[in-house]
Amino acid sequence: MPAARTSARGSGARASAVKGAKIAQVSWREPRPAPIVLVSGPEEVLAERAIAGVREYLRAEDPGLEVSDIRADDYEAGTLFAVTSPSLFGEARLVRVSGVEKCSDAFLQEALKYIENPQEGATVVLRHSSGMRGKKLLDGIRAGTGGGIEIACAAVKRDSDRVDFAAGEFKAARKRIQPSALRSLVSAFADDLTELAAACQQLIGDVAGDITDDVVAKYYGGRVEVSAFVVADTAIAGRYGEALVALRHALASGADPVPMVAAFAMKLRTMARVAGNREPSRQLAQRLGMKDWQVDRARRDLAGWNERSLSMAIQATARADAEVKGAARDPIFALERMVTVIATREPFAPSR
Repeated sequence: MPAARTSARGSGARASAVKGAKIAQVSWREPRPAPIVLVSGPEEVLAERAIAGVREYLRAEDPGLEVSDIRADDYEAGTLFAVTSPSLFGEARLVRVSGVEKCSDAFLQEALKYIENPQEGATVVLRHSSGMRGKKLLDGIRAGTGGGIEIACAAVKRDSDRVDFAAGEFKAARKRIQPSALRSLVSAFADDLTELAAACQQLIGDVAGDITDDVVAKYYGGRVEVSAFVVADTAIAGRYGEALVALRHALASGADPVPMVAAFAMKLRTMARVAGNREPSRQLAQRLGMKDWQVDRARRDLAGWNERSLSMAIQATARADAEVKGAARDPIFALERMVTVIATREPFAPSR
């Protein structure tokens, strides 16, 4: 059975993701009902999961749940109050409101009145993707009017975010996937989170055992393209064998050695700039002209590195850069030597 609805902060709650918000910020992976549920942010896949999760939660409590859908941009006056009013038999009510970011004046006026006095037994889910339209309503909800919660669905843009998303899919299903298989899967659907989510669910549903490289190759081999940054991330993390496999996979997929080296150089330069600085991430990022997340990522990447190993990695990358641009006959060997030095953090040994 779901946890009691009266809990102000369930297991899916986390620190407020919206500046100035006074209501609970709840993870889209662990949604729960409240009189008002604000589902904000541009990532539709996460929003759909959150809204579906609220419905499943309510239906588990009351199989007779009444579900109504309203469009905020094509709204008829009085509809919100009509669908939230108690029914004859007292069933729970779920009202899903789409398009709040382009809501009509009529909807905005009634919604502002509604959150002042939400109907008992009704859960109103407001979907707002982006923009300033409806800001007064959002500000009221975030200030605590109506006893609501917020489920923020921020855009998933970075490779690391997509890896975290896919890893969460398998973790939620209690399904194991090899790290290299996970990265290959994410690379296959780097441009479409909807397709990545569908691919994860297909593997979870179809495959009886663990998800391996062979399984991913069997299902999506024609789409898998390992990016230069996946190779760099794996090598910098010290996973030597996986890094070589990722490198060979990337080259087999048509990756160019020159941008491959450039990806390593970019990450190592950032690590070198951040290394040894103990300033708060935001302050350091401002001073270096970087983003907060870039500083945080570089600090994670620096785990296990020291001045000697970082210097050696930068020198190996500089050598590889010259060699893949014509200073050597075999650019592939140059890449493998660079990856070996970076992943092992030791001088290159040809017998490895």
